[in-house]
Formats: sequence, C-alpha cells, structure tokens
Amino acid sequence: MIECFNYCGGEWQKPSGEEFRVVSPYNNKVIGRAYASTMRDIDHVVTAAATAQKVWGETPIKERSQVLFRFREILLAELKDISACTSSECGKTLNEAEAEILKGVEVTEFALSLQNLDLGGRLEVSRGVFCEYRREPLGIVAGITPFNFPAMVPMWMIPIALALGNSFIWKPSDKTPLTSRLLADALTRAGLPAGVFSVVHGGRATVEAILDHARISAIGFVGSTAVAKTVYQRGSHNLKRVLALGGAKNHIFLLPDADDELTARGVADSFTGCAGQRCMAASVLCAIASTPAEQKRIDQLMTAIVNQTKQISLGSKGGTGTERSMGAIISAESLARLQRAIAQAEKDGAKLMLDGRNPQPPKGCENGNWLGPTILDHVKPGSHAAIEELFGPVLSVIRCRSLDEAIEIQNSSIYGNAVSVFTQNGGIAEYVARHGKAGMVGVNIGVPVPREPFSFGGVAASKFGQGDITGIHSLNLWSDVKKITTKWAQQRDANWMN
Repeated sequence: MIECFNYCGGEWQKPSGEEFRVVSPYNNKVIGRAYASTMRDIDHVVTAAATAQKVWGETPIKERSQVLFRFREILLAELKDISACTSSECGKTLNEAEAEILKGVEVTEFALSLQNLDLGGRLEVSRGVFCEYRREPLGIVAGITPFNFPAMVPMWMIPIALALGNSFIWKPSDKTPLTSRLLADALTRAGLPAGVFSVVHGGRATVEAILDHARISAIGFVGSTAVAKTVYQRGSHNLKRVLALGGAKNHIFLLPDADDELTARGVADSFTGCAGQRCMAASVLCAIASTPAEQKRIDQLMTAIVNQTKQISLGSKGGTGTERSMGAIISAESLARLQRAIAQAEKDGAKLMLDGRNPQPPKGCENGNWLGPTILDHVKPGSHAAIEELFGPVLSVIRCRSLDEAIEIQNSSIYGNAVSVFTQNGGIAEYVARHGKAGMVGVNIGVPVPREPFSFGGVAASKFGQGDITGIHSLNLWSDVKKITTKWAQQRDANWMN
C-alpha cells in the first residue's frame, strides 16, 4: 500500500487531518492512503512556498527553464512507471495514461519556449520617451485537479506557473493522489529548489482552506461545473485570480456525406476514450437527414459506428489498430449512477443500439467498476440523457432533420466545451465553426483538443473566469504585466506626449 503525505519545503510531511483510502477502479482493492490537510497544514506549506518564491522569482527565466527541461527528460525516461501508477488509481488503460503524460510533456515544452517567446517589449513612443512591459510572477499560486487526469491536468498548470517564477501548490483529487508523489519526486530531481513546489492532500475542507488563504494569489481548477462555479465564487470573493473549468455536454453533428472510416473511428474513440470520463468526450450525436435517401445513409454510418465500437473490449492494456480496450469507471457510485441514467433513457423512449450494462470484465478484475460502451438512439431533446453530463461511455443519438435544428440543440446546452462535425463539405464545416457555441471546434475530429501553443478552454458553464488554462492565453492567469515609462532628458520640441 502506498502512503501519501504532503510535500512541503522539499520534505514529505504527514498532514494533521483524517486518513482516507485510495481504491483502484479495476478491482475495488485499496492501493493507497493519504491524509487530509487542515488550514494549519496549508499555512505551513504557504510559508515555505513564500520563502522559496523570493529566490525563484528572481532567478532568470533561462535558468528556471533548465530545471523544467530536466523535468521533461525524467518524465520521458520514467514514462512507463508513471503511467502504471496513473492507470491503477484512476482506472484508465496504460496507453491512455501514457498519452496524458505525453500531453503534459507537450505543455512543459511550451513552458520552455517562454524564455524566447515572452521576453517583454520596449518601444519609443515619443521623442525621448520609452514604454516597456515586463512579465512578473504573482508569488504563490495553486492548482486543484480532478480524478480523471491525475498527471495531465496538473501539468496544464505546473510548468507554465513555475516557468513564470511562481511557487506552486497542488491539491490532487482525493480519489487519485498517488501520481503526485512521482511528479513531485521528478521535479525535485530536476533541481527545483525546495519549497517552490508543494503537494497537499484532502477533500472539500482542504480546497476551502486554499481558497481562503490570503497569501495565495491565483487558483486554477478543473472539475464539475457545480464545484467550478463554487470555487470561482469563493476564490473571487477572496480577491483571488481564479480560472475554474467545469463540465461539458459535447455534441457531434453527423452529416450524410461523412466518410465511413473516419467517422466510425472518430466517434467511437471520442465517447469511449477514458471510459467517457473526460470533459472532451462526445456525449450527443446529432444525426442529420432530411430525405429518405439521407436517412438511409445516416443509418449506414450509425451501423459503422456501432461495429467500430463493438471492437473495444474492457481491460487495462489499451491497444492500437483494431485491438482496443477501455478502462474502468472511477467508483461504484459513479457506475450505479450511469446504470440509472441508461435505464431512465429507456423509460424516456430511447432505443439501445449497444448496451454495456452486462460487460465481460478482464480476468482478475471481476469486482471492478465496469461498464461497456453504450449507444442510445432516438434520444429526445430535453431528456436527461440529452442534456445532463453523464461522464461515462454513453453516446446519446438525437435524430435531426436539418443542421440548423442540430445547432439549436447544441446552442441550448448550458455548457460550451466542444462541438464537432463530420462532413466532407467545407461550407458546412465553416457554418458549424461560426454558429456552434463552444470554445473548441472539431472538423472530422471527435476530440478537438488543440495542440500547444493553442489554448484549451470552453465557454458558458464550462468555464468560469477569463483566459484559458494552457497556451499563450494562460500567461495572464499566472503573471502580472508591469508597464514602465522612461524619459531621461527634456526634448526641445516637447509636446503633450513628452
């Protein structure tokens, strides 16, 4: 059993709060334990972080970047070990765990580029008068992250915040605290000074202590919309800079001219990846047909999607090509909630094209939280399956007679993370890009997560706060811009500007 302590001032320290256990979704066995942090623990961490930040913030960005480069090298060298830990605690496949760490490496590489990308600027604005800006760290910042990406989501924040000269305090999910040990160890071995990076464990009380602490200047959060809204309200009330990302109900628009292979694989991978437990998973497929011929074509595409999905088995390995597997649901409570949602959808008139409620778990994992891919057809707009974020491998299919009808359905959602369209018509793709209410749009891509330096972030109830969590638009979350105006001598031709 792995024991998780807080990481403070370069040392592992046992928090003063209650113990909680970490259970693997694969078999519901206890694989670790951690301890909740109280306000006293948070205050202790903040004190160490403040002392370290004074030196770190004055360290040239080139030297800070060298630490992050060594961190990147350690992650790549130990990719298999970190992936195994991440997989065991959150239930995703090994391949998915590896992919999320590599995405974190990509954000680290973007952070490394800041030494050349954002050096400030200087301009002679009038004769003898110069204006410049310099980017400066905030001081102490924090990240509060969810269970579904124990490595990637924190690495959306940590490298950029550190590169900008801040001390960073990380509160991982109480369901998945184990990966934090490995990331903290990697940063330490990379040469990060003690106290610049800290880890604290716990649940709601710990989050509230972070939100209330006067010396923490900014907070990044990723989780459900209900909690994100609360985090934003409480943190902002305490005069902190807050960016809180919430949930989603992502729509895919399926047109009759869509490519069979591209569509089947893209849709299947989107709603089953990470067992559907990600804010970028496809939740609703709007199947668009206005004539009998188009309806026949849509039915062919749906058959291809179902057949492609049937190739996905349950297990931990992952896979490539036609051999693919899907991981487990995070908890027994989440599994039961998903099963109730499927049953409710049937009562509401939906037809099961694929039922995952009687899965075949991998050998030795019969006691885990397993649900196979599930496809619900003829889901009614406005029903529970059509509007609520189920957060599992469940795809709701709504039949639409026009693209405008589909866009109206998508626009009516309170969320705005992603929308995708599968078509071979560039005009239709552009129409969706213009009229879809989402921060991220995909064309023939089921999971339209942008690569760095393009930023990740939604709109509406999928995001509370300004800017994005990654990319160039994340810099203003973790830093201030100081403007300096200079004049050394009075000019003979002085005017109102100088």
